[in-house]
Amino acid sequence: MLAKSVLRIALLGSVLLAATTSYAQQPAPAPPPNPLDNVPEKMPFDVPYGTPIGLDRAQAAIAATVAEAKKRDWKLNVAVVDSGGNLVAFQRMDGSQIASIQISEHKARASAIFRRESKVFENGIQGGNNYLITLDGVIGSRGGIPLIEGGKLIGAIGCSGGTGSQDEVACKVGAATVK
Repeated sequence: MLAKSVLRIALLGSVLLAATTSYAQQPAPAPPPNPLDNVPEKMPFDVPYGTPIGLDRAQAAIAATVAEAKKRDWKLNVAVVDSGGNLVAFQRMDGSQIASIQISEHKARASAIFRRESKVFENGIQGGNNYLITLDGVIGSRGGIPLIEGGKLIGAIGCSGGTGSQDEVACKVGAATVK
């Protein structure tokens, strides 16, 4: 009886050893290609800089954004920066959260200096391009929209205080005042 038990244990050990040995000999799968190795023909987001936005136009963009936010009962902070990312105008709606003051400026600044919507960073980070968080000035949240006039970047608008999608919708209304 003891001999049969020892034989069974030895047989089981042999089977397990053979299974792990055959598994270990399989080649590792090739890693997926790195999408960052793609070399585009043209520069992405190659929008030339124009004459920086002035105060009157910045305030008009903010007024349109605030009107949209009021219509929807959203309490937002709205910032407009020039093409260099410098604050031109700002408005904090009554009841908007304090933390969103700096966030609205950050979204506008990132959109101006990187010449793209801040949603691009959000999408990239969510898609696994975590290197984006190492870049100075990036914010991975939608609600920053470049202001383009005649094909040239003159500034950007940023909103914060609602959800990212609310911030984005309101900012697009303000951005539409610049053509």
